[in-house]
Amino acid sequence: MRRVLKHVFLAVLLLAVCFFYTRYREDLRYFADTVSQLYEEASALVEGASEKDFGAGQASTAYAEDGTVILKWQGSRNIDYIGLDEIPEAVKDAVVCTEDRRFYTHHGVDYLALLRAFFALVKNGGEVTQGGSTITMQLARTMYLTREVSWQRKVKEIFVAWKLEKLFSKEQILEFYLNNIYFGNGYYGIGSAAEGYFHREPDQLSLAQTAYLCAIPNNPTLYDPYGNSSNTEKRMVHILDCMLEKERISEEEYERAVSEKVLVEEPETIEKDDYAATYASYCAVHALMENAGFEFCYDFQSEEQRSAYEEKYAKCYAECQASMYTEGYQVYTSLDRRLQNDLQDAVDSELKDYQDTDEEGIYEMQGASVCIDNATGLVKAIVGGRSQEHDFYPLNRAYQSFRQPGSSIKPLIVYTPAFERGYMPDTVVEDRPTADGPRNATGHYQGKVTLRYAVEQSLNTVAYELFRELTPETGLSYLKAMEFSRIVPEDYGLPSALGGFTYGVSPLEMASGYETIANGGVFRRPTCVARILDREGNVIYEPDGTGKQVYGPEAAETMEDVLAGVMTNGTGAPVCLEGVFCAGKTGTTNEYKDSWFVGYTKEYTVSVWVGYDMPKEIAGITGPSYSGFIWKRFMEAALETRLTDE
Repeated sequence: MRRVLKHVFLAVLLLAVCFFYTRYREDLRYFADTVSQLYEEASALVEGASEKDFGAGQASTAYAEDGTVILKWQGSRNIDYIGLDEIPEAVKDAVVCTEDRRFYTHHGVDYLALLRAFFALVKNGGEVTQGGSTITMQLARTMYLTREVSWQRKVKEIFVAWKLEKLFSKEQILEFYLNNIYFGNGYYGIGSAAEGYFHREPDQLSLAQTAYLCAIPNNPTLYDPYGNSSNTEKRMVHILDCMLEKERISEEEYERAVSEKVLVEEPETIEKDDYAATYASYCAVHALMENAGFEFCYDFQSEEQRSAYEEKYAKCYAECQASMYTEGYQVYTSLDRRLQNDLQDAVDSELKDYQDTDEEGIYEMQGASVCIDNATGLVKAIVGGRSQEHDFYPLNRAYQSFRQPGSSIKPLIVYTPAFERGYMPDTVVEDRPTADGPRNATGHYQGKVTLRYAVEQSLNTVAYELFRELTPETGLSYLKAMEFSRIVPEDYGLPSALGGFTYGVSPLEMASGYETIANGGVFRRPTCVARILDREGNVIYEPDGTGKQVYGPEAAETMEDVLAGVMTNGTGAPVCLEGVFCAGKTGTTNEYKDSWFVGYTKEYTVSVWVGYDMPKEIAGITGPSYSGFIWKRFMEAALETRLTDE
């Protein structure tokens, strides 16, 4: 049957080539030349391959701007490399049943599965819903290829798989696969996963635990036992169903396994990670995703579309994150240790009087801040919370938390867009209450005022009416252009003018938005990765730094001038830097649950958020309050450090 299918596949392929040759001769010649080149490249990759090539990988390292090490991706790969004779039959059966049912009969490529994946691709309008990759092809991709999404990569993957099948037996290939696939959380191979998640050897696992572990590699993020255990359990049952169908287990074994409650052990030790390290890791993985051709998306027409994207994102993120533990990348960042220390000190010092903690011993009152270099658009320092000893992975609020921005959002979605449409700082507007509108923070209304005055005093009524004129669709389009990630359909209403969002924004997004104004209206995707080298020293990633024009240059310049007035004559005056140009804006949310300050000098743009993780009123918020004084303390220290260097 297999030979028949193979001949049918080749016959169909031959007929297709003949048909298209007459109409697309030049394209087919290019295709044939490309395939020939890919075959030669695949042959070169596998030439001389031996069993030792499937052993230990090389950890990647991230460096601060001064060359000191920020982070080393230390995984547990190859610590528990075990031979196939030591791997339980249940593990082999679980993997083969779900990943590659014809593993023992094909020669590296399952043509039927490829045809099925191709028809699914056509049916779904080009969307990849089935992979068609065999265990050998997955091993080829893991060990020899990049994660680029292209037909060329897929063809090369097929050629490498053919070569591997000629060099190694099925038993060897399965052994290599089971020792090299990623089980999430730094665990490579079934041995490391069994020890890490259950503190057991593979042959000590129950059938349920075996199926549970084998559920993870399909998508280590989606099926993460620590973060998505319900998903892991569902796939575990799916694997057991497959094993029962293939008669690899009995009905009795099946019933006992599905009724077992699988509980994973917490890791004995978890590497303590500071805020610079967590962000460096996030940026490095995103850079590899970009290299692999992943298209980041920030605009969704439905929750279904968002959900589908997030699933693809999680899968690609997990694959690229896994490679950090094995590929020996050298990640050079823009993070400045002195600025990092200054920013952390500013957050800690201004919030030192708030000592209340939650049930886990974490300070209830928190702060987060991001500093971006205006010259390059790269992040120089990032603080995701107050200094505290953690026995677990700390939440980096600077890019992982989203809160209501209050009035600090107004320059981004109301005033700069208004300046693009002919408004000027001296344009007269009216500060007055309306039936469906907001009240000013002071409770007073001043009638006819200039737009400059309205910004300086943060008049809610003026921003609200201007946003009504602009329309929420127009205003929010600027946030989408600057890749604000949590804008949803429910946000397309007038309350967004004052920061009333469903989910909110992150300090990283706010710093990037204001840096766009400081950069003449040109948005640059924020990152701390300056370049990434492979283990041979070749540069494989480097941001081009060009960005895209979001605001008109004149509108951005006008907004900067008005924001400078906020610091001298408005709500930002208490934190104005003496003798130094600065521009910024305060932000306070309803019921005083969040305090924001975002501002910049010629050198740096810095955003600061202060609030409780579980939102509640912050006593004593007025004007810039806590966030503003964190900003001022840090800016003074940063500028002093810069002057010392010069």
